Amino acid sequence: MSNSNIISTPDQLQKDIFERLLNGETILPDDAQIGRLREESFAIKELLTQMNNTTNPEEISKILSVILDKEIHNLSIFTPLYINYGKHINIGKNVFINFDCTFLALGGITIGDDVLIGPKVSLITENHPLNPKHRKGIISKSIHIKKNAWIGANATILPGVTVGENAVVAAGAVVSKDVPDNTIVVGIPARVIKEIEF
Repeated sequence: MSNSNIISTPDQLQKDIFERLLNGETILPDDAQIGRLREESFAIKELLTQMNNTTNPEEISKILSVILDKEIHNLSIFTPLYINYGKHINIGKNVFINFDCTFLALGGITIGDDVLIGPKVSLITENHPLNPKHRKGIISKSIHIKKNAWIGANATILPGVTVGENAVVAAGAVVSKDVPDNTIVVGIPARVIKEIEF
């Protein structure tokens, strides 16, 4: 039987759900590919269970490389770490990630070289529409943490935020707007209180 007789369905012509999330499209609960989000998150959870229950740094790095689908370089990490989707996470060299961090990464997370991430930090690229009719949908925007930034304990970085080079996000801050290079931000919502002098 010739393949020329097969007609593509709208589902087959639709772009990949992960690509659409990375591009900032709103994904509604009735999306034909919505089940893939759950499947992927449970596959990642299985790997995270292995990673978070080993004390061998080499094994941690090996499993995290599988989760991210890329090699990592000189990453120091204290587990546990929680991730819902790893393939949209890019981590630079000489990064330190402390205990109990959460990365919701469907919108994409880029962490530059020499970044320090304190314990219980949340990087959240995902949100829900404000319209109650679509509230169960998902929208996402990327997070970018630039070189040599320091994210303090229990800080939360929200969708669409860029944290500038050398910037410091104080412990407990909730960051909803971009943080300029060489500044310190504190509070809820985070605000600049000081420029860093060299």
